[in-house]
Amino acid sequence: MDFDVGARLRAIREQNGLSQRQLAQRAGVTNGTISLIEQNRNSPSVASLRKVLQGIPMSLAEFFSTEMPPREKIVFKPSDLVQLTTEIGKAGKGRVLYRQVGDLRNRTLQILHETYEPGADTGRTMLQHASEEGGIVISGRFELTVGDQKDILEPGDSYLFDSRQPHRFRNPFDEPCVIISACTPPYL
Repeated sequence: MDFDVGARLRAIREQNGLSQRQLAQRAGVTNGTISLIEQNRNSPSVASLRKVLQGIPMSLAEFFSTEMPPREKIVFKPSDLVQLTTEIGKAGKGRVLYRQVGDLRNRTLQILHETYEPGADTGRTMLQHASEEGGIVISGRFELTVGDQKDILEPGDSYLFDSRQPHRFRNPFDEPCVIISACTPPYL
């Protein structure tokens, strides 16, 4: 059975959400090189193909594997969320739990399911990072401080701000607060 290098490269490139130009830039080759390989008009040397695959990144072994890489995951069930914080301490005693939608490879947006238990606080030292973030309160209440502005948010309330401003999330209330948030570029 003949191995179609061009079709394989095109499928992997598209699966990774890359244009020919983007892959060429990442790999340090011309986009004409990528185009010729994908059209099977150029049979690349092992060294050339390896260089192109480093732009994905992918090993030669993975490339020549007969199995196609898994399709990009689009839908995530609650059990699929990636736990970013450890569950230290006793339940209901000030824990902050972050669960992320998907992994962040080749992503510029981070989506989180956040839970702030009673007494939870991101810390007296205000957070600051080069991002933008926003969210919607699903249940409970929390105190948001951005710069010198302090607000109490309740279910249905939302926020959006430049994360370079000093900010803090705190739950001084008796019930947990659940927020769905997004941050770009990712911070956590």
